[in-house]
Amino acid sequence: MRHYKHLCIGIFLLFSCGIMNAQEKENGNWPDRKNLPIEPYQKLGKIAPTIKDSDPIEWPKEISAPQGAPNVLLIMIDDVGYGASSTFGGPVPTPVFDNLSKTGLTYNRFHTTAVCSSSRAALITGRNHHTAATGIIMEFSTPYPGYNSLVPRSVASIGKILTDNGYGTSWFGKNHNVPDWQTTPAGPFNLWPTGLGFEHFYGFLGADAHQFRPALMENTKPVDPYIVDGKVDKDYILDKDLANHTIKWIETQKAVSPNKPFFVYYTPGTAHAPHQAPKEWIAKYKGKFDYGFEKQRQMTFEKQKELGIIPKDAKLAPTPAEYQKWDALSPNMKKIVAREMEVYGAQLSYSDYQIGRVIQSIKDMGELDNTLIIYIMGDNGASAEDPTGHGLTSEIGIMVNGEVDTEEFMLKNLDEFGGPWMAEHYSQSWAHAMNTPYQWDKKIASHLGGSRTGMVISWPAKIKQTGQIRSQFTHITDIVPTILEAANLPIPETVDGFKQEPMAGTSLEYTFDNAKAPEKHTTQYFEIIGNRAIYKDGWIASTTPKILPWEGNHPASKDPMNDYKWELYNLNTDFSQTDNIAAKNPEKLKELQKVFVTEASKYEVFPLDDRYIERLNPENRPNFNKGRTEFVYHNGVSRITEGMAPNMKNTSYSLTASIEVKAGDEGMIMTQGGYFGGTALMLLKGKPTFTYAFSHYPNHKWTIQSPTALSAGKHTIVMNFDYSGGGAGKAAKVSLMVDGKEVAKGDIPKTVPKRFSSDETLDVGEDFGTPVTRDYEVPFTFQGKIGEVKVNLKS
Repeated sequence: MRHYKHLCIGIFLLFSCGIMNAQEKENGNWPDRKNLPIEPYQKLGKIAPTIKDSDPIEWPKEISAPQGAPNVLLIMIDDVGYGASSTFGGPVPTPVFDNLSKTGLTYNRFHTTAVCSSSRAALITGRNHHTAATGIIMEFSTPYPGYNSLVPRSVASIGKILTDNGYGTSWFGKNHNVPDWQTTPAGPFNLWPTGLGFEHFYGFLGADAHQFRPALMENTKPVDPYIVDGKVDKDYILDKDLANHTIKWIETQKAVSPNKPFFVYYTPGTAHAPHQAPKEWIAKYKGKFDYGFEKQRQMTFEKQKELGIIPKDAKLAPTPAEYQKWDALSPNMKKIVAREMEVYGAQLSYSDYQIGRVIQSIKDMGELDNTLIIYIMGDNGASAEDPTGHGLTSEIGIMVNGEVDTEEFMLKNLDEFGGPWMAEHYSQSWAHAMNTPYQWDKKIASHLGGSRTGMVISWPAKIKQTGQIRSQFTHITDIVPTILEAANLPIPETVDGFKQEPMAGTSLEYTFDNAKAPEKHTTQYFEIIGNRAIYKDGWIASTTPKILPWEGNHPASKDPMNDYKWELYNLNTDFSQTDNIAAKNPEKLKELQKVFVTEASKYEVFPLDDRYIERLNPENRPNFNKGRTEFVYHNGVSRITEGMAPNMKNTSYSLTASIEVKAGDEGMIMTQGGYFGGTALMLLKGKPTFTYAFSHYPNHKWTIQSPTALSAGKHTIVMNFDYSGGGAGKAAKVSLMVDGKEVAKGDIPKTVPKRFSSDETLDVGEDFGTPVTRDYEVPFTFQGKIGEVKVNLKS
């Protein structure tokens, strides 16, 4: 009885507290949107030991978005410069972007961080990229707080904030924000989109994706939508697939919860290399760019003035002398370079078309009026990552591994440009033309060619002064605060118990109804790979670039803090950053340099580091494989990214496969990389075969094959890769053994020194993406049984 009495008192006190808390919440303390997540609120009645003596009780009230909160469609295109789209005076028709500028507002002084991972981290968090530990792309991360690529829990994403506030949230397309060593299907997944608070993800991890053979993930599961019934769908293309999935997701959301607003982060890999597009879209541009870079730059400049995108008194910034000149190209090379731009134009306009399909679906559902659309045309300036001046047929092969394209090969394969067997990137000078009217390009954070891109915001229910231009200084960190103000949501103080870092950006709603509103984002630093600038009240101080945009391998500066010269511009009177007035205003320059140091100290920019490709080695980052010399894989293991695979470059190693086959069985045993650089151990028409691809050039593919097919039964195949040593990318000798007997041997004259691929992976029992050689087609599933495959690394 005594225990029962104490139990009743305990229940009474418990529910009395519950009632009091409920009453407090009813009095205005629920929901507390500044502290996330938000527990459901339940109004309690009387609770007695039996139902008959208890009062009815309401179901817990779960959090919902504020009344009238808009849907949000946040669009980010990749590697598109300020002067590429027709909306901003460029040569590529982007009618969807054009239309949104007419029904919304065009921002002609919008800024990114100048490189993709960093811009994307700032975009989804509202903090500066170093605060989000993303001072450089993920594959080049270093242990310092601003650069380690481990986004802190004190920096919650817009996906997390909106999910916890009752939105349905999703992410479609590129995710270049997962640490390099965490990108395999083994996780960890806390920094993948679903770990960052997004409810759904469909896209790819890393810098880029093959449009016809992408390595996609649905949430955390690998998917290969271009493979249908075991065969490659010849009509598949990524941009269309992303739009299809986005439309389906939105339709499902609204069918089930019509009053629940959605948030879609839509970020296709277009127009990052590889430049690829449907043939019929490429055909639309035939002959459109035969006049060359310099004329295009002048044409765009004039069009920008005509549209009012730039002021009438703006100047065209000079092209740095190091860039390729059109008249210096041979007649055949002009054909090749013009074709590259045709492909780029086709890819960008095709992606814009697919975005239009997404917007049309929202309109068809009657949701467009209350949908905030933020369309950012470029996560940085156009990419001039072409060391040749005439473009590349493989960015990984030429830019990273040092191969050289030949005019003969490029001309012979001109019709293949834009298709699955080329992964080209256009000329450095096309990139510069796409950044009109500014100087420099992607990676050059010190100058507007690297950081300034186009943006349009549309929200029919809210924005009434449509078709106008807004010229306040705006930055990518302003986007999250804008979304939160639009949704009538506060910036959270804590998320999952972690006190949040302050937002660095400012909501742009103040510009919606007032073209002349004084800008609120008055100070902003820029820094990527040692290139840096500081903006304050219309002035910008910028370092003079020491390293060209296409230089990956270069000597690091001994003292990047002091080795760089500085320039000074008054952007109030010099829109396009053309008149360096540092010599005339030394005191102003010193003042801004001090501001940079203050901002850099505040936001964890230090230590400055202008190294680039040399940071790429996976050994520079945490790696579960450090110290391992033996790796064991079983059939079905796939999507092991290069950073987490055994490092089989510049070393000797062996592969040992235990298999069981029937006579004539074939298929992939183990592969890494693909057509543009990779290796494959397989049975080809039953014959043990090892193929090595240094690049996509036919004379860069070497095959060592047994003269006879395997008999039925169990076998052990060993491939010995004997590296010659003496540096990176040297030759190797290969021997194939079957059941202890050598059956074939051969030489590999040169090997991949730095990276097989940026998107293709290590797979066992199947091959995904592109094949290493066109002697077989993916998925080339192994028809027998694989017991295990061992990789043994040797010194």
